[in-house]
Amino acid sequence: MKIVGINAYHGDASAALIVDGKLTAAVEEERFNRIKHWAGFPQESIMWCLQQSGVAPEEVDHVAVSFNPMANLLKRIGFVCRHRPSLKAIRDRLTRQRKTLGLEDQFASAVGLKRHQLKAQFHRVEHHQTHVAAGFLISPFETAAVLSVDGMGDFCSTMTAAAEGNNWRTLNRVWFPHSIGFLYTAITMYLGFPHYGDEYKVMGLAPYGQPEFADVIRQMIQPHGDGFRLNLDFFNHHQRGVRMTWNEASPSLEPFFSERLVKVLGPARQPDEPVTPRHENIAKSLQVVTEEILIHMLRKLHQSTGLENLCLTGGVAMNSVANGKLSRETPFQNIYLPAGAADNGTSFGAAFWVWNHLLNQPRTFIQNHAYWGCESNDEEAVAACEAAGLPFVQLDESSLVDRVTDFLIDGKVVGWFQGRMEFGARALGNRSLIADPRRTDMRDIINLRIKFREKFRPFAPSILEEHVADWFEIDESTPYMEKVFPIRPSVQDRIPAVTHVDGSGRLQTVSSSTNPLYHRLISEFYRKTDVPIILNTSLNENEPIVRTPEEAISCFLRTDMDVLVLGGVVLDRHAANFPEQARKRIAGSDND
Repeated sequence: MKIVGINAYHGDASAALIVDGKLTAAVEEERFNRIKHWAGFPQESIMWCLQQSGVAPEEVDHVAVSFNPMANLLKRIGFVCRHRPSLKAIRDRLTRQRKTLGLEDQFASAVGLKRHQLKAQFHRVEHHQTHVAAGFLISPFETAAVLSVDGMGDFCSTMTAAAEGNNWRTLNRVWFPHSIGFLYTAITMYLGFPHYGDEYKVMGLAPYGQPEFADVIRQMIQPHGDGFRLNLDFFNHHQRGVRMTWNEASPSLEPFFSERLVKVLGPARQPDEPVTPRHENIAKSLQVVTEEILIHMLRKLHQSTGLENLCLTGGVAMNSVANGKLSRETPFQNIYLPAGAADNGTSFGAAFWVWNHLLNQPRTFIQNHAYWGCESNDEEAVAACEAAGLPFVQLDESSLVDRVTDFLIDGKVVGWFQGRMEFGARALGNRSLIADPRRTDMRDIINLRIKFREKFRPFAPSILEEHVADWFEIDESTPYMEKVFPIRPSVQDRIPAVTHVDGSGRLQTVSSSTNPLYHRLISEFYRKTDVPIILNTSLNENEPIVRTPEEAISCFLRTDMDVLVLGGVVLDRHAANFPEQARKRIAGSDND
């Protein structure tokens, strides 16, 4: 049984394939077309998933897409009658939904067939049902409470459920226009971060501030029953709609906060204006209130279910700062988040919804790593180096680990390109930039000379899972950088490059069973330095994470990266035989 899952016409379009109940491939379309958060039809992702798994298009049994335009229709009609949104808002919504018609023909065209040549049955699955499936069906739990919370999907922003086996009972929903995701996005845009997906910048900024404006934010959102409600006086999306431009570029949003919000908080920051303590305090206040609402919902969810296990999913579940507090601030004992908790993961959520929930097949798959994407071999890496005219050396694994750890200790920044690419927003040791966390200057070096991004943005510590309790004030597996935890005060000065201003770190625990090479690399660094941690950030520069050796080499040449490792192939910018013209960044790319 072969099932393709699709997230289409929504941010972070993606595709996934499961074969006989096992996930075999998953990838985001942005990795192919190089457009961040691309929101069209994931044609190349579908074809790659099929080819990677050796599945012919005519062999696909089911295709599931993670939206259903007919879901919650009565709620939609009731909203229109009550709120009378503008005709433009209605036209914009209908225009987007028209793209979802003819899905069968679009899929057939994407895989090079006519519609009649496909045997697949097509399923349109309500958005939050696919989030619940992505959170629970591939978790290690037989029973769990589930919270799915994001901006909006199929007219719903939040769903809670009690799940057991292959099924779940919906407990509560929060409907449009009330959305904690929209609150966070509105303040993100107010703070001068206008791009789709910029919320993580506000999360990184928040620890620099004080919750001076928390009471103001509490005027905008309040707990309500088992959920919450927005004070719509501060917003206009219920009247104008959420105006988003998709087209053939990264999705972009128009601000949807009202004049009342500006009156209360003051003028919005423009993207080219400096970040001030006031902006830091607004970010901190937003984060504090967001955590309060999430904790309120989860305490209510625990009261109604009495369950110890929690599955957390949806775009708001990418708030790793909040996630790190949930096990301490709520009664849940065990918390699982999938790789791809945001809308990208609804592709495999839709597929497992069909396999386990609709077809009632047994649950035989647990997602315990994120490495479901494209890969390259050393021969392809060598060809890419030769095409670029760059010298390289090839090393066996033992020599590679020894050489790269010496590079790190010498203060070099290394591009680390290995194995299958990660699914989701975070590089987890296969498409990573890595560095020595002990250097006080390393954060500024990477932010200003390689990533070309804001100085306040933190970096993640990748830590051997067997040493977590020695360095963090918890002992918990966090394989997807999905939670932020306090670093023990006694060791913070040993790893300043990955210690955020509030003494925290968004850690990734590294297991020898799921990424043995990365584990071996960190183990060798530990042997040489007595620190079982390396700094890890994504291998890219204002673009989607690199997918191919050619893209990695391009990123290497555009930045001040010192070394690039492609499998066992090593390019060292400082080697004696490296071309002089390639020692510096490509002309015109200086963004310091």
